[in-house]
Amino acid sequence: MLLSKRVFWVKSVAMMKPAPDPALLALPPDGAPLCFVLDSEAAGGRLDKVLGQLLPDVSRMRFKALIEQGHVSLEGVTITDPAKRVKGGAAIGIVLPPPQAAEPEPQEMALSVVYEDAHLIIIDKPAGMVVHPAPGNPDRTLVNALLAHCGDSLAGIGGVMRPGIVHRIDKETSGLIVAAKTDRAHAGLSALFAAHDIERGYRALVWGAPMGKGGTIEGAIGRSNSDRKKMAMVAGGRAAITHWELEQRFGPALKPWAAMLACQLETGRTHQIRVHLSSLGHGLIGDPVYGRKPSLSHVPAAAKEAILRPRRQMLHAGLLGFIHPVTRKRLRFESPLPADFTAVIDDLRKADAQIQNT
Repeated sequence: MLLSKRVFWVKSVAMMKPAPDPALLALPPDGAPLCFVLDSEAAGGRLDKVLGQLLPDVSRMRFKALIEQGHVSLEGVTITDPAKRVKGGAAIGIVLPPPQAAEPEPQEMALSVVYEDAHLIIIDKPAGMVVHPAPGNPDRTLVNALLAHCGDSLAGIGGVMRPGIVHRIDKETSGLIVAAKTDRAHAGLSALFAAHDIERGYRALVWGAPMGKGGTIEGAIGRSNSDRKKMAMVAGGRAAITHWELEQRFGPALKPWAAMLACQLETGRTHQIRVHLSSLGHGLIGDPVYGRKPSLSHVPAAAKEAILRPRRQMLHAGLLGFIHPVTRKRLRFESPLPADFTAVIDDLRKADAQIQNT
């Protein structure tokens, strides 16, 4: 990491306060200029890249925007070109404006916080909660709740005081989701997801049961050609890979009523598991869009009642693991199945046991 020879927090042109140790370089208070002199290692480097190395808690893209907006000076001259090459011994001044208020309003809501530090937060989201405000769901979302919960601990993503959402789970899917609190964490998490270097496991309750003990579904996913509100496996879609493993079948071996599957994602396309399992002919129970409910004439009353009870897709994001983008520590969390999920499974097991005893 490039370090400057002299580092100052500047409250005014006439007042300079030296930082105690350049090796412990920290961001100044909101709106306070930061001035420093580059050492020889910086010579020839791009201005935005050099700043990103000096202040890793701020993303390079954020520095690019700040430079273009006129917040950075070189030798006392405002620079608006992020690609400007710097010289060793050059004096740089930068003002980090306070993060702008996010457009969504903070709203106090109960959250199940699994993990939180200065960089990121992991939530066990209940079914029925939308992740991000959108038409039809303008508020009472996870983002609204995180704005209220995190408050001033949000350092700002791209200059806006908001949580950095790097992945989503559907409104009616329950389970684990991670959000960034700083630019640095947001960039790091985004890179992990782009490289498919995230461990994500789901539990799915499906109609019938696929043949075999497990398998892999590979099929590009994009907007359906017949219904633009739906996703489908289509030519020209984005590559998608889902691994599945059979955990339990319910009902007769030759004609099971339902099955519990464990799914692992290599990619994270919109509605990926829902679309892929539907393509096998075993859509999620309770899914009104991709569920493809089969005939239930062979299903006993108790099992039929359990299968028809869910009012949301039976999908739970129960496993999330990754290398922390800042501390580099390995994080891995598991979330138990929610009550509505376990109630259906318990009733199916009871009905299955009854037919086994007759």
